[in-house]
Amino acid sequence: MEKSLDLINTRIRDGDARVVTAEEMPAIVAELGEEGALKEVDVVTTGTFGAMCSSGAFLNFGHADPPIRMEHLWLNDVEAYGGIASVDAYIGATQQSETRGEDYGGAHVLEDFVAGNSVELRANSRGTDCYPGRSITTELVLADLNQAIMVNPRNSYQRYDAAANTTDRTLNTYMGTLLPGCGNVTFSGAGVLSPLANDPAFQVIGSGTPIFLGGAQGMVIGEGTQHSPKTGFGTLMVTGDLKEMRQDFLRAATMTGYGVTLYIGVGVPIPVINLDVVRSTAVRDEDITTSIIDYGVPSRDRPVLRKVTYAELRSGTIELNGMEVRTSSLSSFRKAREVAADLKHWVEEGRMEMVLPVRKIDAAKSARPMRVTTHTPLVREIMDYEIVTITEDDEITTAAKKLLRGATNHLTVLDREGRLTGIVTTYDVTKAVGGREGIRYVKEIMTRHVITTYPLEPVDVAARKLKRHNISALPVVDPEGKVAGMLTAIDLGKLIGRRETK
Repeated sequence: MEKSLDLINTRIRDGDARVVTAEEMPAIVAELGEEGALKEVDVVTTGTFGAMCSSGAFLNFGHADPPIRMEHLWLNDVEAYGGIASVDAYIGATQQSETRGEDYGGAHVLEDFVAGNSVELRANSRGTDCYPGRSITTELVLADLNQAIMVNPRNSYQRYDAAANTTDRTLNTYMGTLLPGCGNVTFSGAGVLSPLANDPAFQVIGSGTPIFLGGAQGMVIGEGTQHSPKTGFGTLMVTGDLKEMRQDFLRAATMTGYGVTLYIGVGVPIPVINLDVVRSTAVRDEDITTSIIDYGVPSRDRPVLRKVTYAELRSGTIELNGMEVRTSSLSSFRKAREVAADLKHWVEEGRMEMVLPVRKIDAAKSARPMRVTTHTPLVREIMDYEIVTITEDDEITTAAKKLLRGATNHLTVLDREGRLTGIVTTYDVTKAVGGREGIRYVKEIMTRHVITTYPLEPVDVAARKLKRHNISALPVVDPEGKVAGMLTAIDLGKLIGRRETK
């Protein structure tokens, strides 16, 4: 069974179209069946509102007098890219202010423009015969610009991995603050309302599809960057007129310790043209799965801690490693509902008709990792596999003897299963011997909170740990939590020495 797009658009123009949100569709299909839903429903509206870092806008400022070719320019001290034309620029949402850091960035500039606030433009140039101007500073509002066209390379992920942290310290990431020991799980996406969750085969979403973008009517350009629908991570490249957008659906934000991002509302209307569309729009949170990823492992291929559904994530708690862990969303389901509802009104009022893609989006594509031609050394390549260990019940005199005999400045303290419980240094032992009386055992002087690395961690990441914590060694721990070796500042020095002699 099929229904023509002409019929749907005729109903929209006549004010007779049945439009429902993606949140309402599963119940309709359950009540009427797939064929009944196809006859009854004409359009399903979707929506999402979350952090979409890969966003920005092309801006045209018009010519000054004398004219200037703006080679370097800043908007409220946020650098924009001027290598396009004399008075055109692209400002990215995540570009940070040169004076305010992560407290203000490109996303804030875009929000200030949409809110009607004045933005300072500052630019310079070397000057040419046809563009003699060398510098300019002026105040602009959005209405002063000839064009302000939002072009977002990657928005509206089909789904997004959830995040947890197995390390013993708090991590600040683009997935928010992750507490140590898997103390919380964060996730993003609107689940049942997400546009690409309702058209995973890209049957009706593609180049030319009209959309809701930041409160304005926009359009899908095509597949987004990192588009990988084969693995469940399809994306969209979208565009819309910044001058028509609303601050309600475009908000700047800062992720602590990570940087600036842009929260934006995206919604796609889905014409119900056949039973395949009916089935895909009947998706529920219980049907949409994702993975909880360990962000404590600083590599591209992070370990999967478990699979989970959006219904579980949105419930507020999940079970992880035998513990009940709280979950929290980085996106707003309430705002996603508003996006889908506004889009529904647009279609019902005849302000937006349906268009099938003028060019299909590949639904089987898989994104590839970066091709790296220069090898980055891993910890396992330079670490010392010969380690000297001790237990916390050993006496300090035993530790002193091992330090002297082992030609090392660090002893790893292990439990009976060979797992790390602490570390003792030559300094600790020297201070104990020369200090107060009555101290006898290793457990009285050892450091229990130990900063560690692992064999597959890049050496430069491990080096940053040494510098950040002002320490000289890192025990290397394998996936089972057992000590596999030691990485010291001396090991790093040897590596640097080898590089300099090449």
